[in-house]
Amino acid sequence: MLRFPASAHGRSGLRPQSLRVLRSLSVLLALPAALTGCEAALDLAGVEQQSQQASQRTDFYQAMAGNPRVTLLAGNDGVLLASADQGSNWQRRQIASGASIIDLDACGDGSFIALGFDNRLWHSRDDGLSWQSLELPTQEQMMTSTCAPDGSWWVAGSYSTLLSSSDQGDNWEENSLDEDATLTTLQFLDAQQAVITGEFGLVFTSGDGGTSWQQAGSLPDEFYPHASHFASLEEGWVGGLNGFIYHTTDGGESWQRQATPLAAPIFNFSANRDGLFAIGDHSSVLRLAGERWETLPTPNAPVYLRAASSSNDHRLTVAGGRGLLLNLDTRPALAAQAE
Repeated sequence: MLRFPASAHGRSGLRPQSLRVLRSLSVLLALPAALTGCEAALDLAGVEQQSQQASQRTDFYQAMAGNPRVTLLAGNDGVLLASADQGSNWQRRQIASGASIIDLDACGDGSFIALGFDNRLWHSRDDGLSWQSLELPTQEQMMTSTCAPDGSWWVAGSYSTLLSSSDQGDNWEENSLDEDATLTTLQFLDAQQAVITGEFGLVFTSGDGGTSWQQAGSLPDEFYPHASHFASLEEGWVGGLNGFIYHTTDGGESWQRQATPLAAPIFNFSANRDGLFAIGDHSSVLRLAGERWETLPTPNAPVYLRAASSSNDHRLTVAGGRGLLLNLDTRPALAAQAE
């Protein structure tokens, strides 16, 4: 059995499919309906807008992941795009008609897992050409999924529920952090170290590969984290509404809000050799510069960016609503010229 610390909030009797879970899912469900309008024409150095033959205006992307051979991009209605050249060119595929994918990860063996809004987990062993699905054994709403370095699959969501499988979904173990809260991000730093963030500013860490979890401080004002990125158990960033980004260097005991040039929600982080980047609403991409964040040039489009993948060849690929799909050159000199 997994071992968990005593609850800070305890079970309140409110089920996770209450208003709070609806709030947790509101970003995923409301963005396609609410974010409308035309993308602005793009004429910026270091930015390539992707082929509309592969990416269509009816697409609303949510997640991106890659192995050494292919990068996959997934979203609404089973839409799946694949690139064999780190985002320069894309081919259109499909997981399954009607499948709304909310998270996607590449595993150490080169396979992919994709989490659907309907609590189904999809698995591909052939770079996204074919997929097998299984229904997750829980009544809670799952929000995030990841492959651990040891090959195990992890899924987290409402009622601080954690599911893990060490045999590619044949058997699952369900456990809870005993918090009446939704877990929103789950990241393995290596085979032993992992970090979870969630509703009410929750931060939990593990030093034994997820066997046990310890509460590691809390975010200011019960901040709701839409995204997180941890470089170590000591240093990490979380982002959310109003363009807020918080930074810790002491394992979550204290957090400092870093200056950002916008008030749009932050939905994801991605890092490459040029630094750490945050992406969010209103086609926003930010670069960390010291203790503050700077804007990277992107189309002035009233749509969100959520999916992101970066590589060590100075490329950052981002995607979001209305088929917006960009391949950015993140070298500081080129970004400065584009501005």
